Formats: sequence, C-alpha cells, structure tokens
Amino acid sequence: MKKVLLIAGLFLMSLTYSNLSTAQGCVETTSSDGPQLVGYIQPQFNYYYFGDDANGNAIKPSTFEFLRARFGVVGSIPYDISYYVMAELSPVSGGPQLLDAYISYAPIGKYMKISIGQFKSPFSLELNTPCYALNTINRSTVVNNLASPFRDMGLMVLGAFGKDRDIISYKVAVLNGTGINVLDDNANKEIAGRVVYSPYEWINIGASGRTGLIGKILDADGTVKSVTRYAGDLTLDYKSFKFQGEYIYGITVGEVATGGGCGGKSTLVTEPVFKASGFWVAAIYMFPINLQPIVKYEAYDPDGTTYSYQGVGQNYTLNTLTMGVNYFLNDWTRIQANYVYNIEGKSNGIVNEYDNDAFMIQFQVKF
Repeated sequence: MKKVLLIAGLFLMSLTYSNLSTAQGCVETTSSDGPQLVGYIQPQFNYYYFGDDANGNAIKPSTFEFLRARFGVVGSIPYDISYYVMAELSPVSGGPQLLDAYISYAPIGKYMKISIGQFKSPFSLELNTPCYALNTINRSTVVNNLASPFRDMGLMVLGAFGKDRDIISYKVAVLNGTGINVLDDNANKEIAGRVVYSPYEWINIGASGRTGLIGKILDADGTVKSVTRYAGDLTLDYKSFKFQGEYIYGITVGEVATGGGCGGKSTLVTEPVFKASGFWVAAIYMFPINLQPIVKYEAYDPDGTTYSYQGVGQNYTLNTLTMGVNYFLNDWTRIQANYVYNIEGKSNGIVNEYDNDAFMIQFQVKF
C-alpha cells in the first residue's frame, strides 16, 4: 500500500510549487517612520501514528501545541541603516529565546548590504524561506539535519544585481559556527554562502555552500573535526503552477557515530567520515478560490548516523511523502493540513517498517 501511495505522489509531481522568499529576515521594514511591530503565531494539532510502547502508552501522543509564536521589531534609521529583532516565545521551538538580532548598513542600495549580529545562515533554499511562508508545516528532514545550525552570530554581506528585476542575488557570511545564542568557543570560523541566478522571471537556480572546523576538540589522532555542505536548488514558477527542488550533500569528518553497531559506522574508527545526503521536490497549484494543494517528496540518507525525526531517534534512510492543502482566508491568515507518510530504508540488509506517519493541521496569523 505504501508503494502505491508513493507512486501516486510522484505522479502528482507534474504540478508545481510556490516561490519562497530568500530575504535575510522573515519581514522587511516598509517605512522610516519608526519601529514596526511584526510577528506571527502558529497553533496546531498533531496526530501521530507511532503506535504504543511495551506498556501500552502512545509513543507520540496526539497534542495541541504552538509550533511558533514569534514577535519582533523592525525599523530603519536615516541614512541606509536598518535593524531587526525577533524573539521566539513558544517552548516547543526552544523559547523563550532570541532568534534574530542584527543591524544592517546598505551604502549602495540593493547592490550591497552589510549585516552584523545573529541571523539565519545563508545556506539552503528551504532554510532561508520564512517559517510563515513554508508550503508544508515541517521543513524537510535533509534540511533539518544538514543545514543546521539554522542561526548563528556573525557578519554577512548580501545584495542583488539587475535593473528591472534581480538577475543575480548573493549572500556570504562569516559565522562563529556554534549556533544560536551560544558564546563562541570555536577557535575557527565558519564560511557560508548562497547565490541565486534568475535568467528569466519564472526560473530561479540556486547554489549554496558551507564549510568550517568544529570547536577546539580534536579526535584521538589529533584530527580537527570539520563540516562541509553543498546544496543546489531549482524553482520554476509559471502563472498558477510552481515547482521546486533541492539537493544537499554533507561531509562530516571526525564525528563519532552514535549509531554504532545498529547500522552505523564503527565507533572504533578514530577518524570517521560521514557523507550524508538527501533531496526534496515539491509541487503546488493555486486555485482561484485561494486553495493550494501540495505534494512533496523527500529522501534522506544519514550514512548510518543517528538523527532525530519527529522527536524519535533513528539511523536508517527515510523517504517521506507529504500530501497537503493550504487555504488562505486573506493575506495574513491561512490554514494548512498535511498528511506525512514515511517509507523506511534498510538497516543491515533488513527492510524497516515503522509506525511513524502523522497528520497535522496548523492555523497561522501574521502581522
């Protein structure tokens, strides 16, 4: 039955996907009249098909929660200076905590802006899509695992070129590499960047890269731990039809496997090299009645390392089909419904079959 649903989902990929913003922050200031209050809230209901444990308790019980509840202040100051501060209040997403806080200076308009503070890493199309603009409730598994840490402290230069529209846009950042709200104990810095080429208004071609050394800790043989990430993406946007896809490849050197003998690399190796990878493709169509059906397929190969999916640790290849619909009540309010269907890969030559599907419905208001 799962194979039938997977084939049906891939057939529906003839639809297309909606364009996602690649701005530095979730929102941009619209005037110089002073601070503007911005934010959004996303209450939702999740029903998990994860089965029960040995005692008959639900492994992932159904729940109401606030996935995100974010409030911030944006504004601009003459001349060419802007600021952005955003906080997360939902405990589900790690709050209360500071998400973004940076100051930007644009000496030559859109061609170059310099930002310093804490912000999203300029890596990956889906990561740099604002949470309120995601076309599925969850980000892809490959993005969650290979694009992290999502936010960091550092310095970024970004801009765009083009007369009537942006033909080329770019972002390059020097980051601590330690993640959100973590003081820098890293003797080295991380470099991340993203460039998008738009030869026509309906085509965007993106490429991202990220590399750096991890902390001050050496392996047993003195090797410095390091991470390297590559990503490529494509957006086709024509009238009501849109399509997007992204591939991410990651190399991690010096990481000790947590999977061990359960399909992971041996923990006895002093200099393990993990080469995880994955992709997602998605399609969407906007009906005149403000209804958007969406189909998204994703695959993630963790190379035997353990990762978290829906709060449960696992180390096998995962294929996910998300079938959903978005309904827009107006420009500020929408309702999303997703059914997330998982097809597991093999571990030690054995095909896995786990109870780990989910149904989710989310309500959103932004201001």
